[in-house]
Amino acid sequence: MHTIGFNKPYLTGKEVHYMYDAVFHRHISGNGKYTKLCHQFFQEKYHFNKVLLTSSCTDALEMSALLINIQPGDEVIMPSYTFVSTANAFILRGANIKFIDSYPHHPNMNPDLIEECITSKTKAIVVMHYAGAANDMKKILSIANKYNLYVIEDAAQCINSFYIDEKNQKIPLGSIGDLSAFSFHETKNIISGEGGMLVVNNKELEKRAEIIWEKGTNRSAFFRGEVDKYGWVDIGSSFLPSDIIAAFLYAQLEELEHIQQKRLWIWNTYYKLLKPLADQGLFELPYIPEYATNNAHMFYLVCRSLDERTKLIQHLKNKGIQAVFHYLSLHSSPYYKDKHDGRMLPNADKFADCLVRLPFYYDLSQSDLEYICEEVKNFFSNI
Repeated sequence: MHTIGFNKPYLTGKEVHYMYDAVFHRHISGNGKYTKLCHQFFQEKYHFNKVLLTSSCTDALEMSALLINIQPGDEVIMPSYTFVSTANAFILRGANIKFIDSYPHHPNMNPDLIEECITSKTKAIVVMHYAGAANDMKKILSIANKYNLYVIEDAAQCINSFYIDEKNQKIPLGSIGDLSAFSFHETKNIISGEGGMLVVNNKELEKRAEIIWEKGTNRSAFFRGEVDKYGWVDIGSSFLPSDIIAAFLYAQLEELEHIQQKRLWIWNTYYKLLKPLADQGLFELPYIPEYATNNAHMFYLVCRSLDERTKLIQHLKNKGIQAVFHYLSLHSSPYYKDKHDGRMLPNADKFADCLVRLPFYYDLSQSDLEYICEEVKNFFSNI
C-alpha cells in the first residue's frame, strides 16, 4: 500500500556541515556566528527593524507579552481559532483574553468584530495569519491606532508571505505589527527542528527586547563595547537558541527560494486536482484574500460537517495517507470555556470541526499528489 505521512522535514544537505562548523569554532551557545548570519538574512531580505532568534515561536510570543508589560487584568484580543501558544503567552502574565470569531470563508479572525470587544482594559491585538495568508492589516491597524493598542503578529506560519496594501505594494508579514513571532518548527516551510524568532518593529521596544532575550542583562551591549560591565537590569529569561540550531536554520535560509518554489508547485497541484470536486460543493478549498500572497505553508479542505471530516480522515488513513485536523477553538477549551464571556463564535467552531490538512512537504511527488486527490475523490463519490 502506498504510504504518505503528513510531514517529512526537508534537508538541504548543508545543515550538518554548518552545525559542525559551529562546533569547530567553539561557540555553540547562543548569539554566535550563525545566529548573527540568520539575523542579517532577515533584516536584509525583509527589512525587519530588529530580529532575535528564539528557542521557539512560543518564546517569541512570551517575550512580546513581557515587552508590552502585560499586567494581571489587562485584556488582549486575538482569534479563537489559533494555537494555544498565542493565548498562553499572555495568560502567563495574568491577562484576560477576548476571543474573536473567524471569517465565514477563512480561519483568520474577522476584524469587523474587534471593536465591540475593546474596553478601557484592552492593551493589545494579536493577529494570527492562518496558513501564511495575511489578515486585513489596514483595518486592524486603524482600530489599534484609534484606541492606542499594541499590534502583535503571530506570524508562526508566515515565512516569505506578504500583505498587499492599497498601493499594491507587498509588505512582508511580520514587519507590520509592533512585534512579531515566527516559528521554525519542523512542520514549517523553513525549519530548525524547534526554533523561532522575535521581530521588533517598534524601535521603542528594541533595547529592552535584547535585555529580556539575555536573561534580563545588558550582556549584548557589553560585548559590543557599549557599557563597561554588564549586570541584571530587567526581567528576562533564557530565550536564545544554541548556535547549533542557528547553523541548521541558516542552511535552510540559503535555500529559501528553492524550497518555496517547490511548495508552491505542490499547493497549486492540489488546488488544480481538487477544484472540480470543490466546484460541486463537496468541500471548500483554501481562500487567499486579494490583499494576501500565498506562501504555500499548508493545504487544507473544509468539509461540510464534523462527521464527514472524521470519516474522510479515516478513509485516507485506511489508504496509507495521514491527514490531520488542526486547532480546536480556544474559547471552548477545557481551560478557558468558563472564562469566556459567552459570545458565540460559530465560524471558529466550524473550522475546528470541519477543516482537514492534507500531507504537505517538499518531497511529495506528482504521483503522491494524484494518489491523495484520487482517494479524496473516491471518498466523496461514495457518500
